[in-house]
Amino acid sequence: MHSILAVDDSASMRQMVAFTLKNAGFNVVEAVDGQDAWEKSGTRDFDLVLTDQNMPRMDGISLTKKLRENPKFKTTPILILTTESSDAMKQAGRAAGATGWLVKPFDPAKLIEVIGKVIR
Repeated sequence: MHSILAVDDSASMRQMVAFTLKNAGFNVVEAVDGQDAWEKSGTRDFDLVLTDQNMPRMDGISLTKKLRENPKFKTTPILILTTESSDAMKQAGRAAGATGWLVKPFDPAKLIEVIGKVIR
């Protein structure tokens, strides 16, 4: 079973994402922001990281950069799921090493489809 680290400062969004992923057969670990996710990434392996962009303590792009510096996360797919849709923000995400960019609100079927394409 694949493990996914789901990162969002909104409890309701984390619940929706976790519910969607668990129903699709994934093991989900939740983090409340980038800093929490960074700490959890040091204690175990994940097959994919799904992170929000705008969060306190550490945003999604900063988290992506930090994860990419760790050899363990060099090739792990990182998807940013956010309300941000500007090209500049998407480019910053790509530059940081994000695998993909999804805009909220998300379609559960589309989210699972995208994850299926990038997860190993």
